Amino acid sequence: MGKNLTHKILESHLVEGKLVPGEEIGIRIDQTLLQDATGTMAMLEFEALGLDRVKTQCSVQYVDHNILQSDNKNADDHRYLQTASMHFGIHFSPPGNGICHQVHFERFGEPGKTLLGADSHTPSGAGVSMFAMGAGGLDVALAMAGRPYYFPCPRVLGVKLTGKLPEWVSAKDIILEMLRRYDVKGCIGKVVEYYGPGVSTLTATDRLTIGNMGTELGATSTVFPSDENTRRFLEAQGRGDCWVELAPDPDATYDEYDEIDLSSLEPLIACPSSPGNVKPVREVAGTKVDQVIIGSCVNSSFRDLMAVAKVLEGRHIHRDVFFHVNPGSRQVLENVAFQGGLMPLLMAGARLHESGCLGCIGMGQAPGTNQVSLRTFPRNFPGRSGTKEDRIYLCSPETAVAAAIKGEITDPRDLGEQIEYPTIPEPEKYIVDTSSIIFASPSCGDTEIIRGPNIKPLPAMDPLPDTLEAVVLLKVGDNISTDAIIPAGAEILPLRSNIDALSQYAYCRIDDDFSSKCREVNAAVVVGGENYGQGSSREHAALAPRHLGVRAKIVRSFARIHKANLCNFGIVPLVFKNPEDYNHITEGAPVRLEGIRERIARGDTEIPVHVGDREILTLLDVSDRQREYLLAGGALNYVRENLTAS
Repeated sequence: MGKNLTHKILESHLVEGKLVPGEEIGIRIDQTLLQDATGTMAMLEFEALGLDRVKTQCSVQYVDHNILQSDNKNADDHRYLQTASMHFGIHFSPPGNGICHQVHFERFGEPGKTLLGADSHTPSGAGVSMFAMGAGGLDVALAMAGRPYYFPCPRVLGVKLTGKLPEWVSAKDIILEMLRRYDVKGCIGKVVEYYGPGVSTLTATDRLTIGNMGTELGATSTVFPSDENTRRFLEAQGRGDCWVELAPDPDATYDEYDEIDLSSLEPLIACPSSPGNVKPVREVAGTKVDQVIIGSCVNSSFRDLMAVAKVLEGRHIHRDVFFHVNPGSRQVLENVAFQGGLMPLLMAGARLHESGCLGCIGMGQAPGTNQVSLRTFPRNFPGRSGTKEDRIYLCSPETAVAAAIKGEITDPRDLGEQIEYPTIPEPEKYIVDTSSIIFASPSCGDTEIIRGPNIKPLPAMDPLPDTLEAVVLLKVGDNISTDAIIPAGAEILPLRSNIDALSQYAYCRIDDDFSSKCREVNAAVVVGGENYGQGSSREHAALAPRHLGVRAKIVRSFARIHKANLCNFGIVPLVFKNPEDYNHITEGAPVRLEGIRERIARGDTEIPVHVGDREILTLLDVSDRQREYLLAGGALNYVRENLTAS
């Protein structure tokens, strides 16, 4: 039996465990990625380990989320991250240089390497054939310290691609087709590996797009072969020396199989308010559009912006549409300008913004009341835009620009009657500008770390008690995202390094009294439905509730990263053995977990929970290592104790 590419990369990095689906494995991490919304806390966690320098081959700190400097908080964080990066041997990409995934793709990604990022869209590394995963900041901090990254060995879904995309259909439509088939939880516990003759028709940028939004499937990662298209991109970036050919064996096998004929695809769109609510564009055509945004960590590349610029040559957007462009990086903008794409965008009426996440995390660009916004973003969770009752659609650049011209959702193929489809070739040589990056250097090891007043120490976390007595303070439904637990946005994001202040916003979009209710009880429990904690990797969605006194969550199922984050911060992640027991729990019910410490220590997987006058059975499906984290009150307590002992 031949090996698939996923197993080849994992085997070459395996340090603990066996490649058996569901069993915990530990792999060596070559590269790490931090961004400022998660990186400030991760850097504080790394500092708490007491090490002098990072131990990875390459670690990079980006500033791309909190780039608005409306007061001192973000600017203080940026200086802290810059000086800490210099001190610990981490490359630093400052605000304005670009979005982490696009810049890492351009400057640092290498085929066959492992990449762990404190951002859920880190699987964008698939664009250059990395095995890239999102994780909580603490897990990334531990990887920076040279420790393996532990996670359940995934199943591998092999997706065979055949044919070639027709005109006006692009890579975004491929991943939207996957979301149409699998929805937002259909690939939990899986790596999606693409193979087959259709792969050679996709550029490295196309593969980044697909890998990025593979996260919305719930997938652990996305993997593409490293082939001539990969080599061509790396050589155009001046990094051809890091290219290696990687492919599955000709007789490779997979745990599951699927197939997509690229030539059969049509323009697709994810309707409000889930990336999985996918329909053909033609079915919603005619819907009036108020706002269109091109860009974010997906579809902000040279190819995407140039395609839009070509369509807009000699044209102007509809008078009722507000049209925004967010370049993926400074390099993207420089190359678009050099190739003549900047003037068509400006002359068409585009508002050109600096490189950053911006509207994708509610940092500006919020739509108005009852307005429809078409975005090339990866997510449209309710309220994520900054507008509570938002109507956000996700689509390709082609569909977005068609709507900008027509003022309504339009099948971009209809533009073909007047406009030639823009085929954008990969430049033979990109303009490469690394002047803004502060590269790691041993000579900077004595840099003083500068901390502003908003950067607070990590709160202390006590070990798990012998018996846990608590109250159900919140009950929520299915597909609750980390945005719903700890929102982003211009008001809240600057508080990411101040957990006491940030925790006041926990669950505020669901129950704005949650934090005050927590102060009235000794300990709290949250109850949820399926796919609890989907979306962003933000560990703050575990850390802030823990600071408020949440010590257990009982749900029908967890999203991977959030479950790991709960263990990392000492919150016991329980799953209903009988899903119907969810219906019998009400807010305000007293909860008692008798002898919980002893049960976790001896390896029990079945945990009885007394809720009011009823006993229900729950399952604790965690590794032996995560049990140690729960007992210690969190991973940082456990690791720090072991580092001290060693």
